[in-house]
Amino acid sequence: MQGIVGAIIVAVIILVILASCIKIVPQAQAVVLERLGAYKETWNVGIHFKVPFIDKMARRVVLKEQVADFPPQPVITKDNVTMRIDTVIFFQITDPKLFAYGVENPIMAIENLTATTLRNIIGELAFDQTLTSREVINSKMRVSLDVATDPWGIKVNRVEVKNIIPPAAIQDAMEKQKRAELEKIEAVTRSEGQKQSAVLVAEGKKRSMILDAEAEKESAILRAEAQKQKMVKEAEGQAEAIRVVQMANAEGLKMIKEAGADEAVLRLKSLEAFEKAADGKATKIIIPSEIQGMAGLAKSVVEVVKEAE
Repeated sequence: MQGIVGAIIVAVIILVILASCIKIVPQAQAVVLERLGAYKETWNVGIHFKVPFIDKMARRVVLKEQVADFPPQPVITKDNVTMRIDTVIFFQITDPKLFAYGVENPIMAIENLTATTLRNIIGELAFDQTLTSREVINSKMRVSLDVATDPWGIKVNRVEVKNIIPPAAIQDAMEKQKRAELEKIEAVTRSEGQKQSAVLVAEGKKRSMILDAEAEKESAILRAEAQKQKMVKEAEGQAEAIRVVQMANAEGLKMIKEAGADEAVLRLKSLEAFEKAADGKATKIIIPSEIQGMAGLAKSVVEVVKEAE
C-alpha cells in the first residue's frame, strides 16, 4: 500500500515538473533562454519546451515601443547661458539577446547618453537658436542615440524636447518683451477697429443721405404724377360736361323738330335765347335781322290784343 502511494506521489511530481517545462510566449514579447548559465536561444511568440533543471528563462523582454521621460538636464549654450531641458525618448527593443547582455541597466544608460548628447548639441547653439531649433535638436539627438544604442539591441524611433527652461532673469525679460508685443498688437488692433468703425459710420451716413435723396425724388415724382392725374381728370370732367350739354341741346332740337314746330316757334326759341343773353353783363349785343323782325311782329300782336280789350 505504501508503495502505491509513493508511486502516485512520484507520478504527480513528474507531471508537475513536465508542466513547468511547457512555456507559452505571448504576442509582442520574447524570452531569453539560458542552458547551464550560457545563452541558448530566444523564444518568440508560441509554445516552447525547456529541459528541467538545465534550461532557465533568463529574461522576458517586451518588444512593444516604450517611452522614457527623463527629468530636466542642465545644459550650457554657446553664449554661456545655462538652461534646463527635459526630453522624451521613444524606443523599441529589436534584439532581446543584445538587450539582455549588452548593458546592465539599459534605461539608465539611455538617460545618461541622452544628457551627454544634449549637452554636446546645445553647446554648439546660441541661446536664441536653442529656442527656435527644437526640430533640429530632436533630429540630431535621435540620430546620435540610435547609433549609440544599436549595440544594446535598442532602436530609438523618436526624441522630443518637451521644455526649454531658461534662467529666471531671462524668463522675466522674455515675459516683459512678450507683454510689450501683445500690448502693441492690441493697440494696433484697437486703432484698426476705430478706423473701420469710422469708415462704417461714414458709409452709413452716405448711404442714408442717398436713400433720403432717392425717397425725396420718388416723392416728387409721385406728387407730379398725382397733379397730372388730377388735371387730366378735371379736363376729362369738363369735356364730359360740355359733351352732355351739347347732347342735351341736340336732344331738345330733335324733340322740337319731331313735334312739328314751324319756323315761328324756332324763332321764339331764339328770342328766349336772346333774352337769356340780354340778362348777362354784356354791354354790346348784336341781334340778327331775323330776330329783329320777330320782335316787331311780337309788338304788333300785343297792340292788337290791347285794342280788342
